[in-house]
Amino acid sequence: MKNILVVDDEPDIRELLEITLSRMNLDSHAAANVREAKSLLDNQSFDLCLTDMKLPDGTGIELVEHIQARFPHIPVAVITAFGSMETAIKALKAGAFDFVSKPIDLNMLRGLVDTALKVSSTPIDVTSNGASKQSQKLLGESEAMLELRQKIDKLARSQAPVYLRGESGVGKELVATQIHQQGPRASASFVPVNCGAIPTELMESEFFGHVKGSFTGAVNDKEGLFQAANGGTLFLDEIAELPIHMQVKLLRAIQEKAIKPVGSQKEIPVDIRLLSATHKDLAAEVETGSFRQDLYYRINVIELNIPPLRERITDLPILASFMLNRISANNGNSFSLSEEAIEKLQAYTFPGNIRELENILERAATLCDGSEINANDLDLPNNVSATKTDTANPDESSISLSVDQLEDYLIQKERKAIVAALEQTRWNKTAAAKLLGITFRQLRYRLQKLELE
Repeated sequence: MKNILVVDDEPDIRELLEITLSRMNLDSHAAANVREAKSLLDNQSFDLCLTDMKLPDGTGIELVEHIQARFPHIPVAVITAFGSMETAIKALKAGAFDFVSKPIDLNMLRGLVDTALKVSSTPIDVTSNGASKQSQKLLGESEAMLELRQKIDKLARSQAPVYLRGESGVGKELVATQIHQQGPRASASFVPVNCGAIPTELMESEFFGHVKGSFTGAVNDKEGLFQAANGGTLFLDEIAELPIHMQVKLLRAIQEKAIKPVGSQKEIPVDIRLLSATHKDLAAEVETGSFRQDLYYRINVIELNIPPLRERITDLPILASFMLNRISANNGNSFSLSEEAIEKLQAYTFPGNIRELENILERAATLCDGSEINANDLDLPNNVSATKTDTANPDESSISLSVDQLEDYLIQKERKAIVAALEQTRWNKTAAAKLLGITFRQLRYRLQKLELE
């Protein structure tokens, strides 16, 4: 049987927890203070610790730190007083797996225990560099990537909200997916949401759902994104785009672990892991009043910085090889990069990061002569400012302008080359493809993508 350590100075709470755990076919041992808990930890093996925050001879955070240092495989869930969100956040920052508030909701407690036991019973399958084999899906062997993978492995075994910080195009959703897939919620849903893509008037319904008849057009009950992610992970990308009124409602949903559909008088409990991201500087958004400070502290329990491509440029050959293999599979051809092409790419600063690299390679594969992409085939922009940018103090207008200019420049160059070839061959696609040095299938794909059909 799984063995749970229960730490609380109130006999009634200890008894309630032990009865609940017993009904879940779990064994438990109780301690009334930090000293007794440490003694039990030294003499027995545990799969989970449930501890109250306030204890006669210390705090739950002290116990969290002790277990993190000496028994890191044991998840710790902290029981906090009602409304003590700041205390819960401190516990999560200290390494607690999750928290539950008094009065204890037994259904929520059972869900927490089930999730925590999945963590304690799932060993990390590590590679020689100390990262899990699952996180190896994030390509790269640079120091920045090795550090990122190790952090992901650790964060996946927690339920603390994580804020993913990084420039546009660095792969924030891919990192969020890895955190989900390596954690105890991997078998449940991963629901990614681009907050900037939802019309303001539909946001509340999209997030929380609605009941039939709550507004014109609500002909049926509808589940929201929180309910779709119940038991799994909700990833809020570009969270800085949320208007203030939705930030208030989101904060309440996170704190209460419950949502109220539009038109309903009843709250519905939800159990989600929250991950969020934006390319903006949220701290600066808080300073200007565009983002609520209380929500910022709630979602930013743990911050994970994702490095831009220019800070891990030694990974470029690995990334380029992977992308070209995928492009080759889609186009029925085999592409590779010459040494000069790799050198030229590594000298570039990539304001659009991984996404920009993929666009450049896709266009080069379309327009190159033969299967080897040379330096001249890359057609890197020289009229676009590719300035190194610190995301702690970004100039958002210049960043978005340079990336937009870059993409428009490359699209127009490709369009011009294809149209010229078609005009030269009187729109004979087979002849145009031969003139461009690509297959007929590749040309059809590019025509459709560029809307030149």
